[in-house]
Amino acid sequence: MANPIVLYFKGAWEELKKVIWPTKNEIIQHTLVVIGLSLFLALFLGAADYLLNFGLEKILFYR
Repeated sequence: MANPIVLYFKGAWEELKKVIWPTKNEIIQHTLVVIGLSLFLALFLGAADYLLNFGLEKILFYR
């Protein structure tokens, strides 16, 4: 009877052989999309925070 751990790793290795890995260009493109969307979201949330803070200060501390 084979060791279950050995069988597990053999099965995992066989499944890894079936994986279609992304190309270098796909990795670069997807990385740039993630970075671009992250920057856009950071700028959007920063601007929203600034504008809401500015508006609330004007409302709450109006003299």
